[in-house]
Amino acid sequence: MKLMKKEVIKASHRSVIGKQVGALRRQGKLPGVIYGHHMQPTPILMDLKEATHILSTNTGSSLLNIELEGKNLSVLVREKQRDFIRNILTHIDFQAISLAEKLRTKVSVELTGLSPAVKEFNCYVITNMNELEVECLPQDLPERIIIDISVLEKIGDVVLVSSVVISDKVTILSNPEEAIVVVTANKEEAEEVVEEPVVEEPEVIERGRKEEEEAA
Repeated sequence: MKLMKKEVIKASHRSVIGKQVGALRRQGKLPGVIYGHHMQPTPILMDLKEATHILSTNTGSSLLNIELEGKNLSVLVREKQRDFIRNILTHIDFQAISLAEKLRTKVSVELTGLSPAVKEFNCYVITNMNELEVECLPQDLPERIIIDISVLEKIGDVVLVSSVVISDKVTILSNPEEAIVVVTANKEEAEEVVEEPVVEEPEVIERGRKEEEEAA
C-alpha cells in the first residue's frame, strides 16, 4: 500500500464564469471549483502549468492542499476536464474534506511482480477489479493498493479481496470473496468469463452543485 503524499496548489477566488473563462485559459490559467465539507461551491483559479505538474501524478485518492488566498483546504480531485486535442486540462472539480471525519472512496489497484504461471505455463493474468472501495480518515488514505501477483503459480490461482494486506487504519468495503486477479490458460475463455472492467473516476462522496461553465 502506497500512502498518499500531500501536494499544495495555490489558488485565488474567481469571479469570471461562462464564456469569459476562455480568456483566462488563454492567459495560462486553469479554472476550477471547490465544493463539499460545510462550504458553498467556490469558483477558483490556478496557474495551469503548476497545477498540471502536480495533478499529473495525482490519483483520485491523493490528498491535496489548496492554498486559497491564505486559507488552507484539504481536498480530493473529483473530476478533471481536458481538451484532448490540445492535451491540456480545462477545469478541475475539488471536494473539500474534513481531516477529522472518515470518508468512503475508491482506491486504484496496481499489480506488481511476475506470475510464475505466465512464465512456466504461458497463462494469462486477468484483472477483474481496477479499484477497491475503502473507508478511513483522509490522512490514512492510500494513493493506490499494490497487489503482488508473484503468488500466482498455476491455472486457477486468484488474489481475493480478503487476502489484501493493508493498514489497520483502512477498512476495505469491497466484497472480500471477489477476485481481483485470476490466472487462466486461455485468454479468449477468460474474456468470456470476466467482463473487461471500465476505468472510471473515483466515486464522488458528496456531490455539490456543479458550476455551469462553457469552454471557449
